[in-house]
Amino acid sequence: MSNPQTTQNQTYHAILEALNHLINVVAKLRSPDGGCPWDLAQTPQTLIPYIIEEAYEVVHALRSEDQKAIVEELGDLLLQVVLQAQIAKDYGHFSLQEVAEGITEKLIRRHPHVFSDVTVENSEEVRQNWERIKAEEKGETQEMAQLLSRKLDRYHRTLPPLMASSKISVKAAKAGFEWENVEGVWDKFSEELTEFKESLETDEKSHQQAELGDLLFTIINLARWYDLDASEALSGTNERFIQRLSKMEKFADRPLNDYALEDLEKLWQQAKKQLNQ
Repeated sequence: MSNPQTTQNQTYHAILEALNHLINVVAKLRSPDGGCPWDLAQTPQTLIPYIIEEAYEVVHALRSEDQKAIVEELGDLLLQVVLQAQIAKDYGHFSLQEVAEGITEKLIRRHPHVFSDVTVENSEEVRQNWERIKAEEKGETQEMAQLLSRKLDRYHRTLPPLMASSKISVKAAKAGFEWENVEGVWDKFSEELTEFKESLETDEKSHQQAELGDLLFTIINLARWYDLDASEALSGTNERFIQRLSKMEKFADRPLNDYALEDLEKLWQQAKKQLNQ
């Protein structure tokens, strides 16, 4: 009969061996002596789009509940962490060891009910302790940490724009920045749509961008009033568009860009009809 402690130690050893192999492979890719030109050309900034892309692919895999895909996508995301740490090490900034030690210390520090003698009754008390400790770490008072502008700025800095806007809208409404009824939101939508159209008659791109942003933010507020998730809605539209385009390509006997617009519309409607059946 196997010893549970021995089995656990063997598991830890296998995990560490696999991680060490990954670290060595990435170091080799970044080596000026026989490394990969693409990897050597990367900087922390050039890799930002890949971090975002890989994070979204992990989310997609998790939603699909495809375990093989989840393993693969988590691996791709882990690669981004190791690669960022290797580049930082090459520049003499920090190492993967410091990254791992930092998050470990943070987890221990922010879970005193697990690693110390603090007692909590429920998950809400855990959250409150987390926020209090986090504020102390940043040198903030609890009053400063609770400022609405601080909370909203965190969403702006850490979330994709559509998700950030949705959270900002909810928090602002709870704080009193809210219309009396949904008709007020529709009026605001009409106002912002008019202002956006007017901005397009000018050549000032920054003004056009600002008005487009105002219009999108109002649409997100409309979604909130109707208890709709703007991110989910847009994701669904993207998926339907791709599905219809795929059907069109199956119906087509030549590349789509060889078709006239009216013929593309017929293919689109044909694809839409079949997918709706």
